[in-house]
Amino acid sequence: MGSLRLVTIMLLLGSSAFAQSPTYGVGRTPTAEEIRALDISIGPTGEELPPGRGTAKEGAELFKEKGCSVCHGEAGIGELAPALKSKKGQDVPIWERERILPLRAPFATTVWDFIHRGMPLGSEGTLTADEVYALTAYLLFLNKVIPEDEVLDKQSLPKVKMPIGDDYARLPDWKPGMRRLQGYPY
Repeated sequence: MGSLRLVTIMLLLGSSAFAQSPTYGVGRTPTAEEIRALDISIGPTGEELPPGRGTAKEGAELFKEKGCSVCHGEAGIGELAPALKSKKGQDVPIWERERILPLRAPFATTVWDFIHRGMPLGSEGTLTADEVYALTAYLLFLNKVIPEDEVLDKQSLPKVKMPIGDDYARLPDWKPGMRRLQGYPY
C-alpha cells in the first residue's frame, strides 16, 4: 500500500515537470511591434492618448456620417444598442439614471478608450484619433458633462470632471442585519 502511494506521488510530481518543458514547437515569440500594436490601453491620466482634437459639433456630424444612429438612435437614444444619453434629468442621482457610459464612466479617458477600441461595430479600431476625440466630445456634451464648444485633446480630456465623481468606487453603507444591496432579497 505504501509503495502505491509513493508511485502516485512520484507520478504527480513528475507530470508537472513534463508539462513545463521549454518548448512545444507551437507558436512564436511576438515582435516588439506586434506587442506595441496590441498595447492600446488608455489610463485615467491620458498619458497614452495620441495627438488629435475634436469638438461636440464635429462629433455630431460624425455620429450621423459613421452611422452611429443606426444602432444607438438619433441623439443616442432609441435603438437596440445601449443608450448614450440619459432620458432622466440632471436632478436624478447618477445611480438612479440608466447605465449610460458617458455618465457612469469614472474618467473621460474611459469613454475615449471604449470608442477607440470598440466602435463602430464590425469595424472596430478604424476611427482616427480626431474622430474618437470628436465622438467623445459629442457624447459628453449630450449628457451635459462639457459645453458644446469645448475642444478635447490629449491635455484637456483627462481633466474633464465626470458626473459620477468619486462615487464609482464608494462602498455602499452597510451595517450588520441590513440587506446587502437595496432590492436584494437575502
